[in-house]
Amino acid sequence: MSTQPTHEQIQALVDRFYDRIQVHPTLGPVFNAAVDDWDEHKRLLTSFWTSVVLRAGTYRGNPMAAHRPHPITTEHFVQWLALWRATADEMLAPEHAELLHEYANRIGRSLRYGLGLPEPGEARSPFGPAVTLRDG
Repeated sequence: MSTQPTHEQIQALVDRFYDRIQVHPTLGPVFNAAVDDWDEHKRLLTSFWTSVVLRAGTYRGNPMAAHRPHPITTEHFVQWLALWRATADEMLAPEHAELLHEYANRIGRSLRYGLGLPEPGEARSPFGPAVTLRDG
């Protein structure tokens, strides 16, 4: 078996995952407010994931800029990753699912850091400890 999923498998994963996102009680409202054309969004994200996993080189975008204007929290990342993991586990061979989990975890950590969000379970920003300011 190949060590990587195929383009078609990634496309099917993205399609099913974002169908689930749209009806998710927490993530759905955030995504539905941000996405005008779900078919186009799925094409863009298929391009993103095939570029990440298969080195397809077709994605031309800026994930940080795409996420910055939206009201995203650490809990959104936790729930997104849990749904991604469950969908990948359901649709892919275990070694392919694990590969997609690893990429998603790394990308999520990078996005959280770039957005200034704390790691799950932390109450502070990843940019360092809170500093108490004193008058005088």
